[in-house]
Amino acid sequence: MQTGDGAGGFPSGSVPLPRSEGAEASSDDLQEREPLICGTKGSARDALKHHQSSCGVAETRAVLRVRRLKFGKVRPPPTPLDLPTKFCNCGDVAEKIVSTFMQQRLRRKGVAMEGDPRERENRRGSLDEMEMKVARFSRGKAANLGDLRDKKLKGQLAGKEKLIGVSAKAAAQAEKWLLPSVGGYLEPEGLEKTYRFEQWSILPKVDIGSSRKSFDMILPVSLIMVYDHELYEGADRLAVLYAVFGPYTLEYTPNGRYMIVGGRKGHIAFMDMLNMELINEFEVKETVCDVAFLQNEQLFAVAQRKYPYIYNRHGTEIHCLKEHGKSLKLQFLDKHLLLASINSYGQLHYQDMSTGEMVANYSTGLGRTDVMRVNPYNAVIGLGHARGKLTMWKPTSVKPLVTMLCHKGSLTAVAFDRGGHLMATAGGDQKIKIWDLRKFEVVHSYTARAQSLDFSQKGLLASSNGSLVEIYRDCGGQDYKIYMKHRMVKGYQVGKVLFRPYEDICGIGHSMGFSSMLVPGSGEPNFDTFVDNPMETEKQRREKEVQALLDKLQPETIMLDPDVIATVRQLKKKQKKTKKEIEGEIEGAVEAAKNIRVKKKTKGRSKPSRRAKKKEEEVLRAKRPLLDQHKEASGHPDKKLRIGDDTELPKALQRFAKNRQS
Repeated sequence: MQTGDGAGGFPSGSVPLPRSEGAEASSDDLQEREPLICGTKGSARDALKHHQSSCGVAETRAVLRVRRLKFGKVRPPPTPLDLPTKFCNCGDVAEKIVSTFMQQRLRRKGVAMEGDPRERENRRGSLDEMEMKVARFSRGKAANLGDLRDKKLKGQLAGKEKLIGVSAKAAAQAEKWLLPSVGGYLEPEGLEKTYRFEQWSILPKVDIGSSRKSFDMILPVSLIMVYDHELYEGADRLAVLYAVFGPYTLEYTPNGRYMIVGGRKGHIAFMDMLNMELINEFEVKETVCDVAFLQNEQLFAVAQRKYPYIYNRHGTEIHCLKEHGKSLKLQFLDKHLLLASINSYGQLHYQDMSTGEMVANYSTGLGRTDVMRVNPYNAVIGLGHARGKLTMWKPTSVKPLVTMLCHKGSLTAVAFDRGGHLMATAGGDQKIKIWDLRKFEVVHSYTARAQSLDFSQKGLLASSNGSLVEIYRDCGGQDYKIYMKHRMVKGYQVGKVLFRPYEDICGIGHSMGFSSMLVPGSGEPNFDTFVDNPMETEKQRREKEVQALLDKLQPETIMLDPDVIATVRQLKKKQKKTKKEIEGEIEGAVEAAKNIRVKKKTKGRSKPSRRAKKKEEEVLRAKRPLLDQHKEASGHPDKKLRIGDDTELPKALQRFAKNRQS
């Protein structure tokens, strides 16, 4: 053999094994070079001794040296086909030696092998997670084909089940590859606090596209010149007044692409937030209380001084909803295509936007209110009243579903979580409370004022008070702590805060316009294009509108627990029968008694009069238990209670009871 890359086949820098004809290397030489050759212990060393006795010491050393030099880097262990047969005819033993050697080297470098128990645990966990995802995408259990006798049907169902399994597995793998597991939040280091991070310190750390989404928009003001005819130094006095259009309220489309802002003095602006373009703006020259998008961005409603009006995206008035009156708040139920409004007289209206029909009109009986929010989980409307009460309504109930006393003062804001099980309320008693709607109990209470509240898609809570905006984050166990703070410049008074869907953005409507602040981790990073698509085209928008009309839910489906729909109602143990059911049972018993055949008897006992009397007795006997049951159910039992040993009497009547033992 030669040194270097020559005919010997060894890499450069390796030392050839000395072997002369008729001579073999001793076991002492092997023991001296053992750390260089394999460094194996235990079963591998026993295998090496067996290999030495069967194939020769020098050939074994050559095999091990080639394996070590060839697999010096982190590579998978060799297979039996990779072992050179010219050095060794015992492939199984050599494979065991080399694989053990490679496992020890990789284990020292922190790489887990297939046989490693840690790798097996990781694989088992990933397989369990994948099985759960496949089961979720399968949407139900597989059909039981063992009981089918029809071979044709059995084959068809088997083919469909196979396709369902393949598609579910592909969807689970795509979700694992494409969707990020967690969203990004602010991570402090050391003694840092996230609520001390300002917007100017966050903007340099994010990408250019995200940094452009944080801005302050000062909307136009009107210039009013007033002339005073009282002469002052020979000239008229001129007064210049600046009238602002704020405070502003705002609303986003469900996909987060479009936004509409409305000023208190009548300024309306419609914008495309994805391309940062102003689509249209106009003035209604009336007081604007609230704005709301309808089924898409083509139509939106504006609550003005007398009535709510509907406009299209070009600012053209489409309709006037005079039946609603002077509305203070508007909410649109997108699954039911209902526009809900509350007016200054405390009247709640539901109107179908697809047919124009007025579905419901109820009077709350609790006076004027301007606090209104819809629960996205069950489409129940929550109203906050001046006496600290919160009521929940649906269009098919004259009375509220729930009436809660939430605060000692009037309610100023209310918000519902995306899951529908958490509710946040703010009152005049300077308290912010987090409620669990499954038990209708307070989870946490904080001392703070809030004029507006809103939950993000990932569970962050935004509150505004004056010129300060605070963001709360759930730290576990529904314990909300302050996550971020933002104070408006020049003391602008905040009117409404609202998170933008599918973006880490919180929109702020204030007295001078609109502002947008970055809130890392607030938006849902993954969106379903069949539900909300921020990049949808005109054709997709039209198809989605038609699909929404086809999938429209009826008002009867609005309830506190929507999971009850399509389930079987369980009968109560003691369910009272209705009057019609009892009368039907009595008629059935009478007909059955009349059809009983009477035996013929002799000696005058089968006379017609006696036979008629027996039939009457049978009818009375059949009706008796049903009549007694009806009287007991109605609360008028005919039988007198017999006083026994087990009868419990009131104290006033116990002295009249006879002692049976005496």
